[in-house]
Amino acid sequence: MSGSDGPVVHVVDDDDAVRAALCVLLESVSMEVRPYASAAEFLDAATPDLCGCLILDVRMPGMGGLELQQVLRERGIRLPVIIITGHGDVPMAVRAMKAGALDFLLKPFNEQELLDRIQVCVETDAAARREQQQRHEAAQRFASLSRREREVLALLMTGRHNKAIAFELGISEKTVDVHRFNIMRKTGTRGLPELIQLRLRAGELPDSPGAGKDSFKLSK
Repeated sequence: MSGSDGPVVHVVDDDDAVRAALCVLLESVSMEVRPYASAAEFLDAATPDLCGCLILDVRMPGMGGLELQQVLRERGIRLPVIIITGHGDVPMAVRAMKAGALDFLLKPFNEQELLDRIQVCVETDAAARREQQQRHEAAQRFASLSRREREVLALLMTGRHNKAIAFELGISEKTVDVHRFNIMRKTGTRGLPELIQLRLRAGELPDSPGAGKDSFKLSK
């Protein structure tokens, strides 16, 4: 199953009645919902591009909620999780939250409260995906930098001036000026503050043909 264009509420619970009730509730407010009778069934359909949130029973036959959370992390699936649990499972639900779940609700739960928490999770997921996209777009703007341009950029990020950069790299200040101009041009930035902000937003940079694996290490 591929990801949806919009948010989807994925319900993983071995109780047929709970799954059916949640489907009716969510469809009544025009939310797309997909039910799964087990963690294994959900994993068969899960891909990293899923968006929305996951409603997860913490105690199920076979793989339980805690194990499923671990597998999802290993697969890079970052859906926000709401744990639903019985009174006796509260310590386990707390463990699930420590493992990354955003919230938990006790069965039987208030329908409006559940809807409110789902909305928070969906908005949290959307915000995280926007931030991820912004990081990706920022990183791509550095993809065409040469090895030397990345070395100059690394030193600019430490606050060094052109003279210090030239001394560190064994090149002339004029050459540093040329590299700075090319860095600005390739990244579409209009000054050092904007360049620094973009670099911080980008995080890890993609490899480029002129950079190589060790492109961000300084030449001696």
